[in-house]
Amino acid sequence: MRCIHPTFLVVMLSLIMGIQPVTTDLYLPALPRLTAGFGASISQAQFTLTSLLIAFGISQLVWGPVSDRWGRRPVLLIGLALYSVAAIGSAQSDSIEQLILWRTIQGAAMGAVVMCGRAIVRDLFESIEGARVMSKAMTGLGFIALSGPILGGWLTQNWGWHVALEALTVYGVGLGILIAFQFKETCIQKNTQATNPIYLLRNWWTIICNPTFRAYMLLTASAFGLLFTFLASSSFIFLKIYQLSGIHYGFILSLMSIDYILGTFLCRYLLKRFSVKKTLAIAGTISAVGGWSTWLVSYLFPQTLLGLLIPFLLAILAHGIHQPIGQSACVAPFPQSAGAASALNGFGMMVCGFVIGIWLGQTLDHTIGPLTQGLAFWGTCLLIISYTLIQKHGDTGATI
Repeated sequence: MRCIHPTFLVVMLSLIMGIQPVTTDLYLPALPRLTAGFGASISQAQFTLTSLLIAFGISQLVWGPVSDRWGRRPVLLIGLALYSVAAIGSAQSDSIEQLILWRTIQGAAMGAVVMCGRAIVRDLFESIEGARVMSKAMTGLGFIALSGPILGGWLTQNWGWHVALEALTVYGVGLGILIAFQFKETCIQKNTQATNPIYLLRNWWTIICNPTFRAYMLLTASAFGLLFTFLASSSFIFLKIYQLSGIHYGFILSLMSIDYILGTFLCRYLLKRFSVKKTLAIAGTISAVGGWSTWLVSYLFPQTLLGLLIPFLLAILAHGIHQPIGQSACVAPFPQSAGAASALNGFGMMVCGFVIGIWLGQTLDHTIGPLTQGLAFWGTCLLIISYTLIQKHGDTGATI
């Protein structure tokens, strides 16, 4: 594994991939208070999250080829430095417009970090082993996400939303120090043509035309869509409709993280006994049952908080299966263009998040309807993709 200790690799990947839930989950408990403090509308507050995701997705299209050309390590260091500066700027914002700007920059920096994490797995492993390693990293991500909402709720409730955003600086600087002193480059055979515009366009077209990539990109985008629908709407639903405290809301998000961790363990258990295709078919069924049950139970018992949470646990359990396999399989056919493939996959997920953010900004009211309808929709998408595209095109193999 190119002189990287397996335990260190999993810890490092967990921290790299965990920067995304830290950046969102630590911030979510602060969203209603932030909205009130700036006198902003719900749609403006949603855009502080949506803008981060737009930049996160688009920036990966740049970072991916750059990392294929010059390596993962320099891109990681640049991304983490920019991320830390943007975290300070976000915490010091005096208006909602300033916050949106700094969160956009932070999203672009975060794109460099997460993209490299997926590419590193492809640098070191083939498809099946890559899925197992990614699953272990996602377990670590789950533990990071577990503490984020509780810490965010506690910081917001005691010191305000500024401090919750300042905490992201600590994460960015700490991870940057770890990468600078401990991480060795994994992209050994650098692609000197990766940033050539003509080559890049042809390369993107080759990746997009690959049916295996398309199948897994749609899978990961739908799985992210289900999760983001919950994350983007949950703070207003739990804090405004159900009148929970920030700390209690943080505990709910942490419960989801525990469930996600269990899903990553289930992922590795199923991969030992079944093929990737069958494992994803099982996960797709669980997603659909969870999504539709959430809508049905909340429709019949709209005032019951448990009626919303218990079925959703099924969907999050399946998320712990979909994402590790999907993210590693997307880049598996492209050993020489892992950065570009990782970037396109990340871009696809963020396009999905952007559309959801706009939709929720227009439909969120004083009911839980938009949330439960979204969960049912994405659960259905995952079921269909798992039983059609994955079964037909789910075999991975190196092409470029």
